[in-house]
Amino acid sequence: MSRLRRRALLAGWAATAVGPSWAASRCFGKVAQGRLEGGVTLPADGANFSAYSRLGVTAGRTHVHATVRDIVVDAYAQLATALPGTVFVYGETGWAGGGRIRPHRSHQNGLSVDFFVPVRNAAGVSVPLPTGITNKLGYSIEFDAAGCFDDLRIDFAAIAEHLFQLAESARRHGSGLAMVIFDPPYLPMLLATPRGDWLREHVNFMKGRAWVRHDEHYHVDFRMTCAPLA
Repeated sequence: MSRLRRRALLAGWAATAVGPSWAASRCFGKVAQGRLEGGVTLPADGANFSAYSRLGVTAGRTHVHATVRDIVVDAYAQLATALPGTVFVYGETGWAGGGRIRPHRSHQNGLSVDFFVPVRNAAGVSVPLPTGITNKLGYSIEFDAAGCFDDLRIDFAAIAEHLFQLAESARRHGSGLAMVIFDPPYLPMLLATPRGDWLREHVNFMKGRAWVRHDEHYHVDFRMTCAPLA
């Protein structure tokens, strides 16, 4: 067994062996008006994924509800088997206590995660999307109508598989996908992938455009019952 496969299996076991982490975190209100108790950070990196920025992690901008952490890590472990050699980068999530995290209008109760689009270079190799100070940690990257930026192109099949694995992982943890935001002109390319029929039936994509273009990342809100916001 390869070292990569062993690490992925261990990560998946760690995420699923303890079951849902409802007692570890509590969410309140809604994603656009809420707060979080007992927020935990996503791992900074793993066998096939990494955070968008060490600075962002250190600043505390990658906290989520504990069950969301388990879902995300479990899905990455499954992707190591489903898409070996494909690398993923996640973006911002929220503060440990939730609340407004600028410039986002949601991300307030620990149930929202930004995932940067997986990309392939001119040679067809999966590489991390470059995220740094010069491009606002990846958020100012602009892909063209064909899903290309410089010599990189969006791997729509990898996005579709990621959404499938997130949904399956969420189901195992008693949750689900509430909403996915992705640039509408890209949806036909996403739905043309092998997971297209599944996406049409199971994923609630935001209708219309969000207040900012979601081309370099896709936003996922997870479904969970939260206490009222006092």
